[in-house]
Amino acid sequence: MSEQTLNRPTVPTGVPALSRGRGIRLGLKRIGYEVRVYFRLGDQVFFTFLFPVVMLSIFSAAFSASGNVGTNADGSGGISQGAYFLPGMIAAGILLSGVQNLATDIANEKSDGTLKRLGGSPLPVISYFTGKMGQVFVTSIAQVALLLVVARVVFSIELPTEPEKWVTFAWLYLLGIVTSAVLGIALSAVPRSGKSATAVVIPIVLVLQFISGVYLMFTMLPEWLQNIASLFPLKWLAQGMRSVFLPESFAALEQNGAWELGAVAINLLIWCVLGLVLSRLSFRWIRKDG
Repeated sequence: MSEQTLNRPTVPTGVPALSRGRGIRLGLKRIGYEVRVYFRLGDQVFFTFLFPVVMLSIFSAAFSASGNVGTNADGSGGISQGAYFLPGMIAAGILLSGVQNLATDIANEKSDGTLKRLGGSPLPVISYFTGKMGQVFVTSIAQVALLLVVARVVFSIELPTEPEKWVTFAWLYLLGIVTSAVLGIALSAVPRSGKSATAVVIPIVLVLQFISGVYLMFTMLPEWLQNIASLFPLKWLAQGMRSVFLPESFAALEQNGAWELGAVAINLLIWCVLGLVLSRLSFRWIRKDG
């Protein structure tokens, strides 16, 4: 055995440690692998990638006979049902891509021994999570793009033309997807097995969608339920997305009569930090390699 090998730093399990730069490069390569695996799982693709598109199509078609939302007293004006529900579907898609996708995926990998095998390999934790986070970004961006194309081409929904609206959309998306991803990692510790992951995670995200203004107009909910929804990030993300895609007059329909983008950012940041802390405390690798 060479002197260089003897002097190589090792982790507690005796697996050679890799430099941080090497770990990032491995993680970037792993993104492609994670994306390929994601699209091979039909149920996951439907329930986290296509589900918001399907729901937007259903809502646009099923409620078109109900007329526009926010019409004037004389029946003029307003926006279509599809246009009203589009921002909520985008917010829900971000939640599904991060929380539901990662929570079930990591729980399954714990259950089937994948994490144990990776823990015995030189792959650092940072590479593993770079792959996971990269997959979430790639698939969620593709999902949002598909939603917007379907909205514009199929349902003739007008999209914003003001650059500042798209700037707001960009920071909302980035903050929302990071928050959803770290919360998904933290939630992956809750299911006791891979088989129970779906049963644990889906009801949580489904309830949040119903009380956060995704499938129902938020002001239709009783005040006490609105207050409960305000404790969770999806309500704020959906509200922020409505500020991007809905006319300014619709701000009066929010809980406090305004878009409150400052409060949106603060609440999402709080949940992002909480998710990071919980992820750090709950994730268990077979070895500790920083």
